[in-house]
Amino acid sequence: MDPEAMRRCMSFGFSDKNSKLAIGQYGNGFKTSSMRLGADAIVFSRHLNNGILTQSIGLLSYTFLMQTQLDRIVVPMVNYEYNTSTSSLDVLNGKEHFMANLELLLRWSPYSSEADLLKQFQNMGSYGTKVVVYNLWFNDEGITELDFDTDPEDIRIAWDVKKITTKPAWRRIQEEHIAKTFRYSLRVYLSILYLRLPKTFQIILRGQAVKPHSIADDLKLVEFVKYTPQCGGGPVEELFVTIGFLKEAPHVNIHGFNVYHKHRLILPFWQVVRYSDSRGRGVVGIMQADFVEPTHDKQDFEKTSLFQKLEARLKSMTWEYWDTHCRLIGYRQEVRPRTPVTQPLPSLQKSLGYHNKRKTDELIDLQKRKKQITTTPADEVVNPETIKLMQENKKLHTECSELEKRGEELNSKVVELRNKIEEAQNDYIRLLAEVQSLDVKEE
Repeated sequence: MDPEAMRRCMSFGFSDKNSKLAIGQYGNGFKTSSMRLGADAIVFSRHLNNGILTQSIGLLSYTFLMQTQLDRIVVPMVNYEYNTSTSSLDVLNGKEHFMANLELLLRWSPYSSEADLLKQFQNMGSYGTKVVVYNLWFNDEGITELDFDTDPEDIRIAWDVKKITTKPAWRRIQEEHIAKTFRYSLRVYLSILYLRLPKTFQIILRGQAVKPHSIADDLKLVEFVKYTPQCGGGPVEELFVTIGFLKEAPHVNIHGFNVYHKHRLILPFWQVVRYSDSRGRGVVGIMQADFVEPTHDKQDFEKTSLFQKLEARLKSMTWEYWDTHCRLIGYRQEVRPRTPVTQPLPSLQKSLGYHNKRKTDELIDLQKRKKQITTTPADEVVNPETIKLMQENKKLHTECSELEKRGEELNSKVVELRNKIEEAQNDYIRLLAEVQSLDVKEE
């Protein structure tokens, strides 16, 4: 981030909610997430554009605000710009403003000198952002909410692990399934957080890369169902919902849909059905729903009519799939008895003849409508080959976008190198002139 983007990121009352790249409507959730983890956070960001390199450091400190009892929110921030002619960092926004903010940063951060602050940029490259959260919160038992000891390659919430009462032979499978472990394991959660990632993007957790995991790979008897959401301005782009049974079914009591928004997971294993007779058990789905808006914390969607329609359709989709495939994995579909129809007394049949005829006509008409609805749905099962081609098409579009972005970065690098060459040539001319002037003086 450049200094202006850094200011927007850390300032309260501002968000990039209108950005096309924003995941939600309230920005990227930096302030909400960092303050949930700990009382204080310090941010280091380096930005390079058109040969201009800037470095910014900002502090978001609950401890600072509480102990100083300020009547307004203060976010100390310092900015630097690299001077190519002197190969040094120049301070921005004035020396007095810089020194006042630097003093606050050193007093309320874990770093004791300006040199210590600048060391944080050494492994960043030409651009990047580093967030350091400290003074982590404690739970009611006086221990940190985050567990760093159970797994040296993971960060966990140990007290959130729930005991599962299943048959002993399947207890381990149930407890270690991704649908359970993502709730307390950061590594597992990060592995399913994004539906699709650029090849150049990587998440590192405690020194080890996080391997992306596709929930669709955990399914069997997979189908792709077309869904067309009805928005106010008419139908939007057709979506495809991946649905199937978990490979461990029927031995696991897990079900639900994983709903993504702009490739970011919002609702993991969302249970749209409640069952008492196993109807829907083991059915899991994956979909991307960009037509509904997530809440500010990216943990749910706004409860709009569009979202309610989606929930209703996913519920019926779950039951339709389960009724069709349940016998293939060992379940027995329960046949629900029909309500018996009582016949009117003979003495009343004649007097109610016209009324009954009218009711019968209405019933036949209603049944015809129901039949039309069920036989011509807005959704349909799509050939997996078609889905594969569409996914390949989207993948190629994504790769093209990445290549275009890479091309822009390379062009920027070329401009930067040309500027450096020009500066070196100017330095050479200047030094040559100085040498020649010295030679003249000696003569």
